[in-house]
Amino acid sequence: MWVQAQQVAVKNNLVYDALLTPNLGLELQTGERSTLQAFYGINAWDSTYGKELKHWVVQPEWRYWFCQAFSGWFVGVHAMGGEFNVSDVKFPLGLTDVFKRGKREEGWYAGGGLSVGYQWMLGRHWNFEASIGAGYDYIHYKRYKCGHCGDFDKRGHDHYIGPTRAALSILYMF
Repeated sequence: MWVQAQQVAVKNNLVYDALLTPNLGLELQTGERSTLQAFYGINAWDSTYGKELKHWVVQPEWRYWFCQAFSGWFVGVHAMGGEFNVSDVKFPLGLTDVFKRGKREEGWYAGGGLSVGYQWMLGRHWNFEASIGAGYDYIHYKRYKCGHCGDFDKRGHDHYIGPTRAALSILYMF
């Protein structure tokens, strides 16, 4: 199959940008009503306030479009994985109990989930997308006694069920 115009998009998630996580996605049309997306984001910044939220994530997703690819409503199935190094961060709404205030955790995660979204055509080469997703992650971590020291505390794992993606993305269509 040759890739033709309007079958490839490069995208950027503005929600990740707001969280200081540079990111890039590539989406390819695989059928009249299906696309395959690959997304990567990384936050490697050092904090000046004693809190760290370093991480990288890769998130492939297959999407089914109800009308046509790159336009209107879609549902998707995504996988995800990555690594993290988190210090003194408490996530809102009790999303996970892994990360403790005054501690540092590092480790990896892997999982998957379902998503739903909508894409608007803004012009010949530009689209805007909003999507959300929920699913499961297995989290494996090592905990250290304080946010900046290297004294090992414990090793553990956790099972997370809840939101796994939130995106407001701008797309450039080729």
